[in-house]
Amino acid sequence: MIQLDSINNNFLNDVLKLIHDSKLKVVQTVNTTMVYTYFEVGRLIVEEEQKGNERAKYGKKIISELSKHLTLEFGKGYSTTNLKQMRSFYLTYSKGQTVSDEFKLSWSHYLMLMRLDNPKERQFYEIESFNNNWSLRELRRQFDSALYERLVLSREKEEVKRLSEEGQIIEKAQDTLKDPYVLEFLGLPEESKYSETELEQKLIEKLEHFLLELGKGYAFIGRQVRFTFDDKHFRVDLVFYNRLLQSFVLIDLKIGEITHQDLGQMQMYVNYYDRYVKLEHENKTIGIILCKKKNDTLVEITLPENNEQIFASKYQTVLPSKEELKRLINDK
Repeated sequence: MIQLDSINNNFLNDVLKLIHDSKLKVVQTVNTTMVYTYFEVGRLIVEEEQKGNERAKYGKKIISELSKHLTLEFGKGYSTTNLKQMRSFYLTYSKGQTVSDEFKLSWSHYLMLMRLDNPKERQFYEIESFNNNWSLRELRRQFDSALYERLVLSREKEEVKRLSEEGQIIEKAQDTLKDPYVLEFLGLPEESKYSETELEQKLIEKLEHFLLELGKGYAFIGRQVRFTFDDKHFRVDLVFYNRLLQSFVLIDLKIGEITHQDLGQMQMYVNYYDRYVKLEHENKTIGIILCKKKNDTLVEITLPENNEQIFASKYQTVLPSKEELKRLINDK
């Protein structure tokens, strides 16, 4: 009889990985088949309704009768509500889009995406959900935090079209930035009093959520990371590394309004990392100051005109008003 501890670990891991991957592919195939089937059911319903004015007039009756037959044949899953959703799914996606042509998301994802009236916004979230493997919960969080609107506000008009067609492309430091950053997952009321240390601790406790808010490519390095020169010690609140940009990202937390001293301090941090920490093949260090209040004029005057390393962004601890953000977009 073979003893379990006699099996080569690498061999065992290879077999386990193969089986796990195959099960995942089966689930993905089932999901894709189901979504495609619902799309086709929606198509048949629409075509049946559009065969003539009389049938279109009695569209609700067609769905009701179809629901009865399908429920008798297949059981649950074909209520009138579900069939109406399949009809809406076809009407929404029959015009053809990038990712949706292949239906790579779950039916639950599409049920949410169908509720978005703006085709560009819907396509952006569809692309990002697939590219980042967002769960339905993560998709809802990104939508509720108005990710699309916040990214649109931080981009020039010519870049907005690319955002809806390709998703968020990270090529330079500015591509990762948001203003504001939304930290509603911390559970801190907007007007509550807390220290920078408490804010930092909350972010560490909710690190997974914070990484999702930071965006693509971020890996956590450490908190209160110390460096020393001339017998003086300095600490960076939070240090990350972005694999896509191949650069360190230093984050300093400020619970009040940003000052020129804050910007100068971050410039010193960035200079130190560029000269003594980063490797030769890595790109220049990025510094982000997260502050409660930001003076755009102060930031613009303090930083050099060709600045590509130091950035200041506001943070807020409640979900933003999507209506207000949309008004700001229209005013751009």
